[in-house]
Amino acid sequence: MTGVEELLLSRIRDVADYPEPGVMFKDITPLLADPAAFTALTDAFAQIAERTGATKVVGLEARGFILGAPVAVRAGLGFIPVRKAGKLPGATLSQAYDLEYGSAEIEVHAEDLTAGDRVLIVDDVLATGGTAEASIQLIHRAGAEVAGVAVLMELGFLDGRPRLEAALHGAPVEALLTI
Repeated sequence: MTGVEELLLSRIRDVADYPEPGVMFKDITPLLADPAAFTALTDAFAQIAERTGATKVVGLEARGFILGAPVAVRAGLGFIPVRKAGKLPGATLSQAYDLEYGSAEIEVHAEDLTAGDRVLIVDDVLATGGTAEASIQLIHRAGAEVAGVAVLMELGFLDGRPRLEAALHGAPVEALLTI
């Protein structure tokens, strides 16, 4: 484990039985409150953006906004929020996807992505991969290319990686921590 990985992991708090009994929630708010850890995280993601040739960063609602925006600034790239349906004004593209129980829908402003864009998707956790897979589909529908997916934590036991790799057509999935 690298020093950065140790620092990040040391700032993630386990919260038992949240949001329901039997779930061990990984709380990143202590990491965000620590300037050294948040800077290390931002730098690591900015290096991924550079390595993948990204021209824009997409952050997935809601923690992906917190992580992705400073990455875009650090890397000198534009930032695009992917929001839950009904939260963006104006013309949007939307993508529905299935959840464990039910379905959801995400949106992006139609004009924010173009055919020349290479997009790095940033989020806090890769679990089953449903939201990230829907964002990949949304980015492709906008005519842009996905440069990769970068997450702080991958919950390996939920097997989201194979789902994303199939949708990414060779673009990388990079997790700073695997739990």
